[in-house]
Amino acid sequence: MSENKVKKREDISKEFKWDIESMYNNEEIWKKDFDKVKDLKEKIKEYKGKVVESGKNLLSLLKLKDEISRTIANVYTFAKMKQDEDTNNSKYQELTDKASTLMVNVQEALSFIVPEILSIDKEKIDNYIKENEELKLYEHYLNQIFRQKDHILSDKEESIIAQIGDVASGPENIFSMLNNADLEFPTIKDENGEDIEITHGRFIPLMENENRRVRKDAYEGLYSTYRDYKNTFSTTLSTNVKKNIFYSKVRKYNSSLQAALDEDNIPTSVYDNLIKAVHNNLDKMHKYIKLRKKALNLEELHFYDLYTPIVEDIKMDIEYNEARDIVVKGLGPLKEEYVNVVKDGFNSGWVDVYENKGKRSGAYSWGTYDSKPYILLNYQNTLDNMFTIAHEMGHSMHSYLSKNNQPYIYSGYSIFVAEVASTVNEALLMNYMLESTKDDKKKLFLLNHYLEQFRGTIYRQTMFAEFEKLIHERAENGESLTAESFSSIYRDLNKKYYGDDIVIDDNIAMEWARIPHFYYNFYVYQYATGFSAAIALSQKILNEGDESVDKYLTFLKSGSSNYPIEVLKSAGVDMTTEEPVNNALKIFGELVDKMEDLL
Repeated sequence: MSENKVKKREDISKEFKWDIESMYNNEEIWKKDFDKVKDLKEKIKEYKGKVVESGKNLLSLLKLKDEISRTIANVYTFAKMKQDEDTNNSKYQELTDKASTLMVNVQEALSFIVPEILSIDKEKIDNYIKENEELKLYEHYLNQIFRQKDHILSDKEESIIAQIGDVASGPENIFSMLNNADLEFPTIKDENGEDIEITHGRFIPLMENENRRVRKDAYEGLYSTYRDYKNTFSTTLSTNVKKNIFYSKVRKYNSSLQAALDEDNIPTSVYDNLIKAVHNNLDKMHKYIKLRKKALNLEELHFYDLYTPIVEDIKMDIEYNEARDIVVKGLGPLKEEYVNVVKDGFNSGWVDVYENKGKRSGAYSWGTYDSKPYILLNYQNTLDNMFTIAHEMGHSMHSYLSKNNQPYIYSGYSIFVAEVASTVNEALLMNYMLESTKDDKKKLFLLNHYLEQFRGTIYRQTMFAEFEKLIHERAENGESLTAESFSSIYRDLNKKYYGDDIVIDDNIAMEWARIPHFYYNFYVYQYATGFSAAIALSQKILNEGDESVDKYLTFLKSGSSNYPIEVLKSAGVDMTTEEPVNNALKIFGELVDKMEDLL
């Protein structure tokens, strides 16, 4: 029983914790940077009304803006990641709140810059760039500003919008605290009759359990808890939708979807084409669900049967250190330049490995221009968690290569391409596993896992994207959003995507309440587009060799130095067409047929 109890933070060995103290050794150093931001915030006010008086003024201001942004990023990221270590730690809750408030104040202080830049003709800015070589660095940044000129407001209006930033983050913060800190799930009996507490980190491993009673108890235990709080979750999500609509209206967009995509110059047709392409390939998904039902020999297939492996008697209990070594081997096609950095990252405090009491659920890669590209995990000894390591390491390597090859202003990368590197890593790892595994039963197990990646990343994330689009459209049309309407929409989508061979119940209709990505403003569709692009790139890497590897690494080093669709095109993938999605789902269909033949 004690093994199933979640450990406290202090009981986990240092080798399995990230080295976040390399950002700030103590709170005094953190406070010094905190105060520095406050001072610089006041200094930048001296440029108000003078931004475009000369090229020299513009350059000095942009440099100062970078310094402020870079420092506040360190201050906020450190505090938030320390809070994520233990969301019940009131000290870091307080530091995060202070950093968040300061960040909003910084945004307010910087809000006059863009309107002032737009107060003069683009031709004058171009002349400044010609006259001042250093300003050329900011040419793409300045072009982006003028591209969005119709949606930039006056100095005063931008200041007001910046001031409400702290309030606007309320829905996501409330969801996070309720979901991670306050929500308590029941304890059930595991397959050995021992008590085991349901947690976010344990839920999927419990769903993979061969014992159907354990899966059912975990599934019902988790969703009954969400149902108890359905009105709170629905109010929080509804408020978040209204926030997105507010921003889109004041910035004169036709919809909240257009507003969200325009930042990266992504046409809404990319979003709509994704949904359309997936709808046109739902027959393959329905066939896979029917095959799963048949393989598991079930009269009724339930959603708690979706994660358990189709292949019986295959145990892949993978300890973290073993998983780490397999990931390194799987990434071999990316050559030494890439693999050596991955190895170093594993050994130099990039990764926070295990779940502890109060730790933020899930997994992510995060950091700043000046920090390591940290990885948060809640590692369980499963195949899926090993792929999570590869996934998050893809994010971290993308960040590492971007920041080491781009100036600060272009060191980040668009969320549109954010899932490409992570999924390329997963695809390469899967290829390695299939190639190196001689046992046919294990190959079938891996094939099942690969199909689940397609299901979970293209089909499921597109279903999420469609849900997000529908709830925003309803609100934009003046319709109310309640727990019942959320559940009704979500139930209908599950029926459409999964077909007639699975039971659509009241539990799955509540799943919307536990998805944090619905607070990320049309983020999830990029998992599906990113996966499709990644399948194309991984095929090129495996089949075409060094030239494609070099193009791919150049893509990873490009940061935001060009628009994301253009950056991807240079690597060999055009996401303005339906082709990558259709090709990925064609592969999915072929894998389903292959599994059917092997079973």
